[in-house]
Amino acid sequence: MEKAMEKSRIEQVRFGLGLIFILGIMLYTASQSGGEVSITLVIAAMVGGYMAMNIGANDVANNVGPAVGSRALTLGSALVIAAIFEAAGAIIAGGEVVGTIRSGIINPALIPDTDTFVWIMMAALMAGALWLNIATATGAPVSTTHSIVGAVLGAGIAASGTEIVNWGKMGEIAMSWVISPVMGGIVAAGFLYLIKRSITYQTDMIGAARRVVPWLVALMAWTFTTYLLLKGLGKIMKVSVMDASLYGLAMAVAVFFFLRWRLAQPDRVLAEGKQGVNSLFTIPLIFAAALLSFAHGSNDVANAIGPLAAIVDVYTTGAGSVHADAPIPLWVMLIGALGIALGLALYGPKVIRTIGTEITELDQMRAYCIAMSATITVIIASQMGMPVSSTHIAVGGVFGVGFLREYLKKNYDRMMAEIKAHHPEGDQEAIEAFISRFARADIATKDAMLRDLKARAKIDQDPAHFSKLERKGLRKVYRHELVKRSQLMRIAAAWVITVPATAVMAALIFFMIRGMVA
Repeated sequence: MEKAMEKSRIEQVRFGLGLIFILGIMLYTASQSGGEVSITLVIAAMVGGYMAMNIGANDVANNVGPAVGSRALTLGSALVIAAIFEAAGAIIAGGEVVGTIRSGIINPALIPDTDTFVWIMMAALMAGALWLNIATATGAPVSTTHSIVGAVLGAGIAASGTEIVNWGKMGEIAMSWVISPVMGGIVAAGFLYLIKRSITYQTDMIGAARRVVPWLVALMAWTFTTYLLLKGLGKIMKVSVMDASLYGLAMAVAVFFFLRWRLAQPDRVLAEGKQGVNSLFTIPLIFAAALLSFAHGSNDVANAIGPLAAIVDVYTTGAGSVHADAPIPLWVMLIGALGIALGLALYGPKVIRTIGTEITELDQMRAYCIAMSATITVIIASQMGMPVSSTHIAVGGVFGVGFLREYLKKNYDRMMAEIKAHHPEGDQEAIEAFISRFARADIATKDAMLRDLKARAKIDQDPAHFSKLERKGLRKVYRHELVKRSQLMRIAAAWVITVPATAVMAALIFFMIRGMVA
């Protein structure tokens, strides 16, 4: 009973803190309204904060889940890092994607009046927030971008019909939903394969890591610096893409030479094998997780405050029209930033563990590949103003790493079968000696050994005289499933249902609001 009461008290504390945040938004928004308090604006701000909390609870886990799952970060450290960089990314670099969410999905010119526009945005916020709350309660890792885009789409159609939808923009967004996980998986698998070829498949694994890791960290520093100059400091100083890339390159060179010098020091003793190699990726993985959180904050804050910013614009300008390029008030950005950080702290750990441990087994090398893949993809999308799903990207990276491991395991089993099939029957000592030399060899030597083995087998015309059935049995490769297919199907199902579910919910909420107000 004491344990049950303790769990209940924790839930009550979480609910209470979230409620205090929402009430604080209510009081602050009311104070910003001047002499006449706009109830609609106050409610919209409260729902926007509620939406931001759900984004933090469900979506931010993708940024730090791999780091926690690989034990590069503790759960507490991950929460602190993610909260800081999520808020910084939302406040510093979140404006461009907000514009896409506000005016890109539906055409404001086809909305009959500003009241209808406000009802559409309200319905979208409420539907997206409710859907995320339901998904988080059931542990389903859905996309917040899917949620808000589907909600805006459904409410817009309910208000003015299908002609209000910018189907070209929707096509681009829908295409990004397919491209994002594929790109995330390919990039993550490419990083992992690069690490395996250049480090873990080498005879001197630790020596290879000392040579290659500085290059990987320098690449991360280049990306991080370039993005900060383009997005983070864009409101203070204008820097071209070329200049930002050159400054990023200078930072990458400095980081490269520092790390190479540090790893060459006598006091930098590393454990043998993969354990020592993984230890070199701990600090780069922390930086990558921080960068990913920053990029996520700049990209996904639009899901919480995009509709809210549009409502604020309508009520503050008093012009009776919708401005597509109106500035985002700082207090609106703060609602999104603080809401995401609070939602992560209160309800994020459960989903963090799911992403980090329940899809595929992660070590620090694999987690680094996933984080870098998600970072690069999200930064590119945010720079283009495209509201891609960070959930798709990060989960695609996790699955990409897992499926690459399955492929490499299958390929290794096939090579072992060929080695055994090309040796005389019963010559177990020769087989074990060959496999021992094969395991210690580098990539080039392994390829040469296999070619030589096959050539000698053709000359000897199969000295073991195996039958076709026996050879088929020797070459049979069992499928090692290193990725949980149940999680794959569950996540795919959540992705498919999110857009239609939020669209229907938003349409119903719009009709309800219009019926009560009109």
